[in-house]
Amino acid sequence: MTKSNIVLNVDVRERTGRGGAREVRRNDLVPGILYGGEKAPVAISIDKKTIVAALKSGKFLSHTVTLEYKGERQLVFAQDIQFHPVSDEPAHLDLYRVEKGQVIRVAVPVHVTGQGVSPGIKRGGAMNIVRHEIWCYAPADAIPEHLEADVSAMEIGDALKISAIQLPEGVRPTIEGRDFTIITIAGRKAKDDVAEDKPAAAAEAAPAAGAAPAAGAKAAAPAAGGKAAPAAKAAPAAAPKKK
Repeated sequence: MTKSNIVLNVDVRERTGRGGAREVRRNDLVPGILYGGEKAPVAISIDKKTIVAALKSGKFLSHTVTLEYKGERQLVFAQDIQFHPVSDEPAHLDLYRVEKGQVIRVAVPVHVTGQGVSPGIKRGGAMNIVRHEIWCYAPADAIPEHLEADVSAMEIGDALKISAIQLPEGVRPTIEGRDFTIITIAGRKAKDDVAEDKPAAAAEAAPAAGAAPAAGAKAAAPAAGGKAAPAAKAAPAAAPKKK
């Protein structure tokens, strides 16, 4: 269990609204709002390069980060982030104030282990990850890096439920009262049967050697319930003339 060490230096924006946000973006800054707790919302701006680096770390959206303003620090959680529709760069941030030990709702990624020794996968079973992340309630300063899902003992037809995953102390799933599925191992029997049937079907459909009709010719089929017409008799050769 780890916590993020990302620290963002922020400035307070005097000008708000669309005009203020556009002015901030022209200066390569990202506008945002800091809210939550007993304090009033505050309009802020953060260096764009700093935000991009934080996003690339993979921890900005799943961990708390620290805001620093004139020597004061505040623990926050990224509640929402908007991106530019063309450049895909961060365009606006909503940051929520939290305190150490405060329980927040967060999506924790699932880390799968044991694929190499799973008997079901070794026999050709297909692993299906139903949930790549699990929404949990967790302490703001102790959000798990990931939740480990061990499939090493799973056979074909098995399902790994949330009850089989060891959750850190103080962490619980937001879905309660239901042992929901995280991973399944499905068989490939139906797919293999179809593949095996194809050669047999092709062999049955192929005509016997030498029985193929001439190009453009059609074989005559007997009428329903009737007998096939007899083959035409060859005409006798003309009798030789007497001398």
